[in-house]
Amino acid sequence: MTESTDQLIAGQPGEVDRGLTVKRDGKTQHTVQTISQAYPTTVEDLWEACTQADRLKRWFGPVSGDFRLGGRYQVEGNASGEVIACEAPRFYTVTWEYGGDSSQVTVRLTPDGEGARFTLEHEHTGDADSDFWTQFGPGATGVGWDLAVLGLAMHLITGEDRPEDPEAFGKTAAAQQFIRTVSERWGETSVQAGTPEEEATAAAKRTTAFYLGEPAGD
Repeated sequence: MTESTDQLIAGQPGEVDRGLTVKRDGKTQHTVQTISQAYPTTVEDLWEACTQADRLKRWFGPVSGDFRLGGRYQVEGNASGEVIACEAPRFYTVTWEYGGDSSQVTVRLTPDGEGARFTLEHEHTGDADSDFWTQFGPGATGVGWDLAVLGLAMHLITGEDRPEDPEAFGKTAAAQQFIRTVSERWGETSVQAGTPEEEATAAAKRTTAFYLGEPAGD
């Protein structure tokens, strides 16, 4: 990586807005995670980056399938789903099916000053106080989305593609510090959403350990 890339990675956590709402209804919990960043490009260019297979491959990962309304897609080695709503170049919504679980992701694009803003909303309904949520909190998926918008920032700001070897990238000092920082930020976001600080901090530490392959410490 170049010095300018390291600088971008170091400053990236502060360029992102994160949000979380948690609603419980009996034994059911509904969560909405939001991650948002403005980029120096147009809404139209950002739409192409988020919907064209050749552009998605450069910052997000290989995605195949039918990208029309009602079509199905597959992220290589990750989630699959169906396009259930689309209004180009403003937004699209897809189901996000992974590991036997199904949630919903909406990508919204809006003008932002002289640039364009990318906002992703990840909605999930599941068991209240599930073991997985208690153990990792919103960072379990949040860190992954932070890594995605980092890839988009590199693509749109420096023109670089995502690392050919994500595992090797994850072992670099810059990437590891990035993961630690954004995991902490999701812990702080969880506190703002009503999670007791001690629980949110512990979950963030476990998330960090998971992503870095370190002992959880508890």
